[in-house]
Amino acid sequence: MFQGVFTALITPFADDESVDEGALRALVDLQIDRGISGLVPVGTTGESPTVTHDENIRIVEIVVKQAAGRVPVIAGTGSNSTREAVDMTRRAREIGATATLQVAPYYNKPNAEGFYRHFSQVADEGGLPVVVYNIPGRTGKNIDNATMLRLAEHPQIVAVKEASGDLAQVMDLIRRKPKDFAVLSGDDNLAVPITLLGGAGVVSVASNLIPDLMGEMTRSALEGRLKDALGLHYRLLPFFQALFMDTNPIPVKYAMHRAGYCRDVYRLPMVPLAHDLREKLHEVLAECRIG
Repeated sequence: MFQGVFTALITPFADDESVDEGALRALVDLQIDRGISGLVPVGTTGESPTVTHDENIRIVEIVVKQAAGRVPVIAGTGSNSTREAVDMTRRAREIGATATLQVAPYYNKPNAEGFYRHFSQVADEGGLPVVVYNIPGRTGKNIDNATMLRLAEHPQIVAVKEASGDLAQVMDLIRRKPKDFAVLSGDDNLAVPITLLGGAGVVSVASNLIPDLMGEMTRSALEGRLKDALGLHYRLLPFFQALFMDTNPIPVKYAMHRAGYCRDVYRLPMVPLAHDLREKLHEVLAECRIG
């Protein structure tokens, strides 16, 4: 279940900044029609910090209903409050989510034991399999491998979205993890390296726009077709890098708007991509042969 490309979905907004439910449903169908392995609504790419709890659950509900069992839905229901994370995860379970993405608690920056108890309690009480999300660049604290390996022994903690950017840490984790614990890249530009090193795939920002290319690249890596995997990796690398020319999800959402999939609307403090960066992104898309 936790192998392949899982799209970290954008959240389309209408002109009044409400959730554009029609555009979201269309995006779910587009992703599935183009062979994506699974969907991850209301992560950072889905602008989780600026949607309300009720909106968060409504977005998950729309994705679950539109997916209709065709692919797994890993609901972003994390929080830096354990009680809140448990409550949101229970709500996601009730509407049919397959699993939950649980970000490392941010700002309060727990120690190793706090990380362990937090994720364990969500796994014990939330009612869904847990994908841990390690992204120290946003949360301010890395989950070290000793803690991750403790968590991997929990029967309900099934995978990690690894976005530390530290390949030495990722390799050590893959070497020592249980066989049934999946390591997914949290960075598009490391999807091929991590998969070739024994990872299970990627939770992808880029696949919002190019699910078919991300799927082919990741399948090539999983199947050991090195030349094909590296060919797509290096073709798409400028695009992966360009997606972080400004804070995620601003560049990918602009690219999706340019392709006709959503409006170029954000909620503050996110703002539209600057004009000069738009021009640079246009150049990268042309260079990578992305329509």
